[in-house]
Amino acid sequence: MNKRVLVIDANPKSGSFCASLATIYQQSSESEVQVVSLSAMHFDPNLSHGYDQLQSLEPDLVSFQAQVEWAEHIVLFIPIWWGGLPAKFKGLIDRTFLPGFAFEYHPNKTIPEKLLTGRTAQLILTLDTPPWYYRIFQGAPATKQLKHTILGFCGIKLTATKYIGPIISSSQEQRTSWLNKLAGK
Repeated sequence: MNKRVLVIDANPKSGSFCASLATIYQQSSESEVQVVSLSAMHFDPNLSHGYDQLQSLEPDLVSFQAQVEWAEHIVLFIPIWWGGLPAKFKGLIDRTFLPGFAFEYHPNKTIPEKLLTGRTAQLILTLDTPPWYYRIFQGAPATKQLKHTILGFCGIKLTATKYIGPIISSSQEQRTSWLNKLAGK
């Protein structure tokens, strides 16, 4: 049985290598796939008042929440910038993974209820740093944040992480090779 897969191109720049990876994943998948491109989304990424005041969701954010609810598996194509997540992608999480949607605090409980359980996720991270350097010397902070304090916090189980890079010094042949590997060629 094929899963419903949500592919997220989390690069705020259109025409990126993440976009190429997301496209090749969609084209080679046998599952039902929906794609979200962060570069095409329009919203205020700033959760201006935290959880103290309700901030209305823009239409792109309402659609994104519906796609997350629909998905059984989420594949995130994320560029690593300064060792972490791009600000607009973090803003997408801040604005949509809200109490009542992704988690719920209950009185007298320290740990909130995870509302997105039953879903799995896979990370494909692009780097300008060699992947071994990012993992060993920099400690893979974005991977840890996504696994433990974003996805795991909401009940989404991370099943795989793939690092691709360094992108900045890669040749067209290397990029084609990465795309072909992702497509299973």
